[in-house]
Amino acid sequence: MTRDRDDTGRPQQARPRDPLGRPLPYGCEGVPPLPEPLPHDPAVAVPLAQTLLDTGRPFQAHEVLEELWRTGPTEQRSMWQGLAQLAVAVTHQLRGNRPGASRLLRRAAANLGRQPAAAPPALDTAVVATWLAGALAADDAGLPIPTDLRLNSADGSVA
Repeated sequence: MTRDRDDTGRPQQARPRDPLGRPLPYGCEGVPPLPEPLPHDPAVAVPLAQTLLDTGRPFQAHEVLEELWRTGPTEQRSMWQGLAQLAVAVTHQLRGNRPGASRLLRRAAANLGRQPAAAPPALDTAVVATWLAGALAADDAGLPIPTDLRLNSADGSVA
């Protein structure tokens, strides 16, 4: 089977996907693809990722955050990697893969523990830290991690 790729060999989003990022057969209607190219500006990317999280599309939110990880300033890469991993942890939880959710949650916590002193204004690290603490406590208690990941306050503002 050939994969959908652009002229540079980069994978494309031509195959339909379900809300959790699983590929669907060609011809099926999946969720709308992400905009190409993905935003590199946190002021655009973080609200887009939050909208995707809020609409049950954490896998796509991970793709947006992963783009910031790949292209962002070196001193912020572990932060973006950790946030992308949180979105994947939520994806695993929603797919029913609790061990995968737990592993990614722990990796994310380690990366976020190395975050820079100053995060971009679109991101509320206090909100993320509160969510992460609750998710770790749930995981420690053998409970499913919460799937309501927040990157900023519910109204989109930051502290």
